[in-house]
Amino acid sequence: MLIALIARDKPGALQIRKDTRADHLAYIEATGVVAQAGPLIVAGEMAGSLVILDVADMAAAEDWAANDPYAKAGLFDTVELIEWKKVIG
Repeated sequence: MLIALIARDKPGALQIRKDTRADHLAYIEATGVVAQAGPLIVAGEMAGSLVILDVADMAAAEDWAANDPYAKAGLFDTVELIEWKKVIG
């Protein structure tokens, strides 16, 4: 099941993102469920994340999201998990 995680950073939290980025990338590598990922850009600055998870079910996506170092560091203002269907690419 593909799940799109769409997260918006808290205002003024760019330094949290920068400080936690290495741990976040290591988590992505270690878990092996991320199909695609990258930052959302607003006015030239990183301001959120889009992560496509390939997991068994929504519960697995929720668990992944809760244990992401970015989430644990308090980076996100909002996080939305939505089932996604790949059509192109």
